[in-house]
Order: sequence, then C-alpha cells, then structure tokens
Amino acid sequence: MNYKNLCGMLFSLLCGCSSANQEKYASFDDYPVPEGSWEEMSYSPSATSFSAWAPTAEEVRVLLYEQGEGGAPYEMIQMKRAEDGLWEASMKSDLKGKFYTFNVKIDGRWQGDTPGIKAKAVGVNGNRAAIIDFKDTNPQGWEKDVRPQFAQMSDAIIYEMHFRDISIDTVSGIKNRGKFIAFSEENTHTFWGEKTGLDHLKELGITHVHILPSFDFSSIDENKLDVPQYNWGYDPKNYNVPEGSYSTNPFDPVTRIREFKQMVMAFHKAGIRVVMDVVYNHTASTTDGNFERMVPGYFYRQDKDGNLANASGCGNETASERAMMRKYMIESVCYWASKYHIDGFRFDLMGVHDIQTMNDIRLALDKIDPTIIMYGEGWAAAAPQLPFDELAMKNNVYKMPGVAAFSDEFRDSLRGPFGQDDMGAFLLGRKGHENGIRFGIVGGVKHPQLKKDSVNAGPDSWVGSPSQFISYVSCHDDLCLADRLKKTLSNASEAELVALQKLAETAVLTSQGVPFIFSGDEFMRTKYGNPNTYNMSDSINAINWFRKTKYRDVFDYVKGLVEIRKAHPAFRMGKTELVCEYLEFLPAPSSVVAFLIKGAPCNDTWSNIIVVLNAQKIPVVIQIPEGEYRVACKDGIVDTKSGIGVISGNQVKVSPRSALIIHQ
Repeated sequence: MNYKNLCGMLFSLLCGCSSANQEKYASFDDYPVPEGSWEEMSYSPSATSFSAWAPTAEEVRVLLYEQGEGGAPYEMIQMKRAEDGLWEASMKSDLKGKFYTFNVKIDGRWQGDTPGIKAKAVGVNGNRAAIIDFKDTNPQGWEKDVRPQFAQMSDAIIYEMHFRDISIDTVSGIKNRGKFIAFSEENTHTFWGEKTGLDHLKELGITHVHILPSFDFSSIDENKLDVPQYNWGYDPKNYNVPEGSYSTNPFDPVTRIREFKQMVMAFHKAGIRVVMDVVYNHTASTTDGNFERMVPGYFYRQDKDGNLANASGCGNETASERAMMRKYMIESVCYWASKYHIDGFRFDLMGVHDIQTMNDIRLALDKIDPTIIMYGEGWAAAAPQLPFDELAMKNNVYKMPGVAAFSDEFRDSLRGPFGQDDMGAFLLGRKGHENGIRFGIVGGVKHPQLKKDSVNAGPDSWVGSPSQFISYVSCHDDLCLADRLKKTLSNASEAELVALQKLAETAVLTSQGVPFIFSGDEFMRTKYGNPNTYNMSDSINAINWFRKTKYRDVFDYVKGLVEIRKAHPAFRMGKTELVCEYLEFLPAPSSVVAFLIKGAPCNDTWSNIIVVLNAQKIPVVIQIPEGEYRVACKDGIVDTKSGIGVISGNQVKVSPRSALIIHQ
C-alpha cells in the first residue's frame, strides 16, 4: 500500500468520517433488493470486482489480506454506492490468492470485518473470503459428471450420514478418515473383509445419501485438526462454502471446494445421488455474524418487544419472508445444485420458513433439474413470528407440491414417543398403535380404511401425495433404533432386539412414503445410549464396522428389503389415487398390521403382494385371498433371488415379532 492510501485509511478509521449519506427506511419491506443475481466477488487476472448489499450503510470498505488468518490488511478499497442497496468497487490487478473482508459503517460505527453474506471461497475458519479462480476447483472429469438416473421422489431410498461417523473408525480401511474424499476411495474394507465407506453404500443399494451439514460451520477450529473435534454442523457461518474441517487442507480455499466436488463425483459414479442438509433457519452468531455486520436486523425476525425471536431454539430465527432473505435462500440452494451438482436438499426446522419461499425454491430447482428432491423437518423449536398458515409446517405440506416432510407420527407409532425412552409402541406389542402404522404404510394419504373411531385413534393426513411423506424410525436426532429398543426393553435378549430391528426396517421400506435409513441402523448401530451426540467424541459417534460382521444377517435383511423396493414399483406408487385403489388392509389382531397390494400396479412383475407385520410375542394367523404365493421374506430372512418357498391356501401363519412378504 502506498503512503497516501495508508494515511487515508488510518485517518478515516480514527475520525469515523463518512463518505456518503446514510439511507433511512421506514420498514424492512422498504429495503431495496437487487434484480437478478449478483456476486460479492468476481475475479479475472486483469481485475477483481467487489459488490456488497448494505442499503443502510453510510460507508463500506473492502480490506485485502495476504493470508486467510492473521496479519494486517495491506490495502483498503473504498466502495461506492450503486443501485438497489449495493456498494461496488474494483481493483485492476491480479488478486488471485489474496483474501478480503468487508467492513460496513452504520450510524457512525464500523460493524466489523466480515467475509460477506455470499462468500463462495474462504480461508481457514471462514473469517475472510478468498479470491480464487473457480476453474481451479474442478477435479479431473468434473465437466462430465452427471446425476445418476432417477425419475421421481417416490423412487428414493435415503441414507443419512455424517462424514466422521461413517469413516473415522480405524478398521474401516479408509485412508482419508473424516474427510470429503473418504468417499472417493474405492475397495475399502475391514480386517474381516466387510465393505466400508462408499462400497458399503453401493452394496446396500440406497439411491440417495443425505450428508449432514457440509457448508462452513462455526464449531470446529480448523487450525487444530490434529486434535479430535466433533460437531453435527448445525451452526452455520458461511452458507455457500464447504466446511474446512472435512478437507485435507482448510488453509487452501481451493482444496475444500475441489475435494467436495470429488466426493459428489464419486457418489454419482457409484449411482448414488447426494442430498445436502441445509440450515437456513438460524445462524451460529448474530451480532458478530455476517448477516448482522452487513445489514443489522434485516435477516432475523424480532418478537413483539424488538428482541431476536427464537423459533430455532438456537437464539435467533431468520426472516425468510423478507425479500432479500428469500432471494438469498433461493440463490444459495441453486448455487449448490448447479455448481456442486447437489441432487437434493433437506431443510433443518423447515417450519421456521414461510411457504412461499419453499415453493419459490422448488420452482427454481425445477428449472435446473426437476428430479432434485426437497424435504425437511415440518416443525420448529418454538412458535415462529408468522401466522401458522404461512409457515412450511408439516400440516401445510399439501400447499407445497414437490416438498416432503418427516413423519414423526409413523416414527413414534413404531418405537414410542420422542424423548420418552421408557415408552414403546407398536414394535413392543403395545396396543392402539396400529392406525399409526397403517398411516405410515399408505404414506400419510387419506386412505378410505383409515377411519378413526373411539378405539382406533390415528394421525390426520397432511400430505398431497405419498411422495411428500418421509418414512423413518430413527435419525441423527435422539436415540438410534437399537439404543431405543434396548432402553425400552432393558431385559430383552439379543435375538429379540435383532428381530424388532428387522421388523421396524420392514415397515419403513414397505411404506408408500419415502424410506429414510439412519447410517448404521442396517447393522444395529449403537451410540451407547446417548440421544443428543451433536458435539460428543468419535468414541460415541463413530460407526463400529465390526458390527457389520457381528450383525451381518441384519445387514443382509435390510439390503434385501432395499432390493425388493427398487425392483417392485408397487411399493412406491407415488400417487394418492393409486394407493387408495390398490392398497387394502386385511383384518388382523392387535399389534399386527397386514395389507394387500391388489393386482400388479405400476406394471409390477409381482402381483397380489401381501405384507404382514407381527409385533406380538406369539405367532398369528392371517386370512388372505385364496391362492398360491411365493415367499420373499419370512422369519427374519429376505431372499430376492430364489425365494423362501411357496405357500397355498387362504391363510398364513406369521412368526412372533417378524414380517412376512409374499406375492403371486
């Protein structure tokens, strides 16, 4: 920096004089919003331009740094007010490899350094944005990467995982443990020969892998990756940059981007699509966060007293209904879909957002690729600061075509209510949960046989189609299934727990909703009785790959169910009218649910499929239409090739705590 610029910067910092008049607005609705897309940083070898949205600022600066952390700025660029609340500046030199921050002055006060709200490359710990040539981030073959073939949401089988959980165990045979590129490694296996990592997911046969938050989050110190650190990542910092702790070099802004793309490309090559867990409902920081330092107050909702509202339970809730926040969310999601080839999005606490924003995101993604899926948690931690009928809550999902939500009703009907570990439900043979299971089997639609009465209470339908219904029994939140069963049935034998695990997975994978598997549940994963492991150690969270050998029969069972579902569209009809026409519940005693899929809907090669879920401790006999049937699943065994035999007649006997699948 020359002497004149240095003196000018120091004088301005000391005296706080402003370079422009500050704009005042009557309300957040009056804030101008740029038309079209805009970039905070655009690089070329000859010049780099900067643009910041700060409509209430009286002055904005760009500070340039040599490093991503530490050291003083070597250059200060004064920005000029442009249209629609934007400030602009450019520098005619090659800034590749440099770092920058914005600093905004409002009401005579400098807000503090920030990489901006739209940073797409950052230095270590994400405190400074990076100036890079994005062409350098593409791994070899990236231009030829294509999404695996996929037709519709009802065809999805989703597998939720955390990068460290699934790859950190030393016996996994994975070299880049805990990193994005762990999943670009092939032929990884345990000492006992069991496939791990990407090969395990290919073997299981799922269609989509749901990765826990992978944008840049706050809780991991990327300077200390030699020290084990763990977090789920629901503490957003920079929404449009991959998390540095999952890269092999968080100090190099290019590496984390390239390795994320390598991971996506490897999944695609394996025939697996990638869903990204996104957390737009809150941020980790407010007063010293990127949103507040650029445009104070705007991006968050306030309560009636003017304080930050807290529907997220994390100290704040974002205001998706405000024009710029809505635009931000749409552009961010589309950025990941187009530039990182992400195939789906799971929205954390989706109920905090408004319906219009979710529908606008759906429309924007449809223009990129209508097979990109969207789903989320249809609830909030507390009541958001919007009327209920405007919120993307579960009960409003029917207003959001192409957006799905998790069914906590089906989950709780299977294993018992959330947070009440001593209480079981259908799986444990407790009466009164049959309607909840039937509700899950039809994918939450208004089925003519799901009539509530004084005996059979059940959930109300909230979907427009079964494709909007996520069927699951466990996920990263709360106890995983094996731990829940063990805690509820403290005296159960190993054989009983295995049988109930298989029964639960059968219900999920034969549901007309979209099945969702928590990583490791396919071989009795345990987190040692800990429900909320968001920041616990690898010793608690890591998947123990020895359990795949120990519980190989459970893995083979779940794998077989996945094969059945993928091969037979009758289990994933996708339309309410088809489910109501072809799926019929058969008479069954308490703690048993039986259903018939009549004929061969959707051109299935099987016809008259019958599924019986018996949660009783004794065998049950179920009356079925007269005929000869081939057995695909019986007594905890699934055989999709030769079958398990043939039965004839008008009734079947089903073993205790097991499922039966037969067909003609």
